[in-house]
Amino acid sequence: MSCITSALKVIALVLVSALVGWLYGHAAIAVILTLSMMIFFWLYEMHALQRWLNEPQSELPETFGIWSDLLALIHSHQRKSQKVQGQLQATIEYLQNSFAAIRDGVVMVNEQGVITWFNRAVEPLLGLRYPQDTGQTLTNLIREPEFNDYFIARDYSEPLQFQAAGRNEQSFIQVEITQFGEGDRVLFIRDISKAVHLEQMRSDFVANVSHELRTPLTVISGYLGTMDRGDEALPVRYRKPLEQMEQQAHRMENLLRDLLWLSKIESEQSVKSEETVDVRRLVQELRDELREAYPQAIITLELTSALTVEGNYQQLYSAVSNLAINAIKYSNDGSPITISWSEYEGRRNLCVSDTGIGIDAIHIPRLTERFYRIDDSRHSATGGTGLGLAIVKHVAASHDAELLIDSKPGEGSSFTLIFEA
Repeated sequence: MSCITSALKVIALVLVSALVGWLYGHAAIAVILTLSMMIFFWLYEMHALQRWLNEPQSELPETFGIWSDLLALIHSHQRKSQKVQGQLQATIEYLQNSFAAIRDGVVMVNEQGVITWFNRAVEPLLGLRYPQDTGQTLTNLIREPEFNDYFIARDYSEPLQFQAAGRNEQSFIQVEITQFGEGDRVLFIRDISKAVHLEQMRSDFVANVSHELRTPLTVISGYLGTMDRGDEALPVRYRKPLEQMEQQAHRMENLLRDLLWLSKIESEQSVKSEETVDVRRLVQELRDELREAYPQAIITLELTSALTVEGNYQQLYSAVSNLAINAIKYSNDGSPITISWSEYEGRRNLCVSDTGIGIDAIHIPRLTERFYRIDDSRHSATGGTGLGLAIVKHVAASHDAELLIDSKPGEGSSFTLIFEA
């Protein structure tokens, strides 16, 4: 509206000047002079506006007409912009102060991997210098091949754990990366040495105790078996207790065997095996063994793929064996057990399925935990060590495979190891 008013004023001024000039016989000259004065005035106003824009902190220049309205509008937008910028800067400073206060290291990098900001906690973890290394490419400053491969791959679904070189040999670092914006990334770095050492101590303790108990249990089982079977003069009242003692000793031997095997798998998990495993032959060998141990079981093979897997034959055999034995134990006699090896959409699937009692969905997330039991089966015929599925989970992890469990009560279960192509 102000623009229309200003335009009408200009037209009125030109008409007035033309009228005055006509009265004196020089209408054209009057109009030209009027327009020239207006142009000179506008140029002066534009110069004042440009000078203020270059120095926005200076006082507003005195302007008139449309230039006054234009300057007021620019000044209003400028104040709003400054207010928004101030809020954003306050938010950034708040976040940076928050990150600077935490004990974990935080590094922000742009799409090209150039460091834009990091806190002091990163210095002892990655060896960066605060704040001198800001603006440097992160991979040029960190010489850990494992870290650089992880950073460049841009697959951050799982955190990276590695042993830090140049520091204490017992130092371990964990890195989690989150992407945001247009390719920017934020890295959270923490020292997990204590957690790794505690886990190693736990693993060593289990392995050592299992190993030390194995010999005395073998001796006890041997004598119990000899007394129960070889001494006809043994009073009848001692035979049942001795039989129960032998059963529990055998159960304990199985538990120690699984603990030692699980400890071995865990210790070898970081070492990738390059052995080519013929899954078809593995499954056929397992079926022959199971038929001798469980003659009542009906085991069907569906081997539609001839592909192999790079991994550890013994570990894979152990995993499939645990799944098949569980299927046999938790199925009625005469119920079929199916072991299949197939390929679908570039993924290789090794599946053990049954039509047994099934599992309630509430238990599935915890099935692979050590010693987790759906019910108290320690005294039942099917009671195992509680480590079978934990072994399967670790074998899957060591082969970069996914364990998929599908089960419904009364309809049976299927356990599938999915290997990427």
